[in-house]
Amino acid sequence: MTHAHRLWVKICGLRTAADVHAAAAAGADAIGFVFHEASPRHLTLDEARELQAAVPSGMERVAVFLHPAQSLVDAVLEAMQPDTIQTDAADLAQLRLPAGLQVLPVLRSGCLTPALPTRFLYEGALSGAGETADWGEAATLAPRRAGAGRRVGAVERGRRHCTHAAVRCGREFGSGEQPRREGPGADP
Repeated sequence: MTHAHRLWVKICGLRTAADVHAAAAAGADAIGFVFHEASPRHLTLDEARELQAAVPSGMERVAVFLHPAQSLVDAVLEAMQPDTIQTDAADLAQLRLPAGLQVLPVLRSGCLTPALPTRFLYEGALSGAGETADWGEAATLAPRRAGAGRRVGAVERGRRHCTHAAVRCGREFGSGEQPRREGPGADP
């Protein structure tokens, strides 16, 4: 018996229009714009405004945060009007968000709560560090939506257990290839 669920894929950390076009061509459902200054994939508001112009109609635009200040969230909402914001579930409880804005709460491996939201991102303990989430734990969440890790292999493992995956680093394009960037901010 096959699953009737279609895997939802979000690719984060893209920094060029060419990356956005490649993600769209690969079938991504959403693009994540990273607003966390410590990340090498962080975008300024001006960069995000410019980059979102490359996002095809119908592709979800997700503003990705890690423990944001309300002032940053407000600035991002005003600058780019994302479809969704993503941050740790505990952060969402502290933020003032407009009615109707979709949220993608991040739940961490080993820190799940008894009442799971219908839609969420499942990650390892530290975002962007290459940590793989606990896929055994993820299997207990199926068929709910969960996110994958940084590498294509993690996405493939996630596909076996979940119906919803998110790729956090902007290097994964489904084929297993991980294009390298050149110049400032290049991937290691």
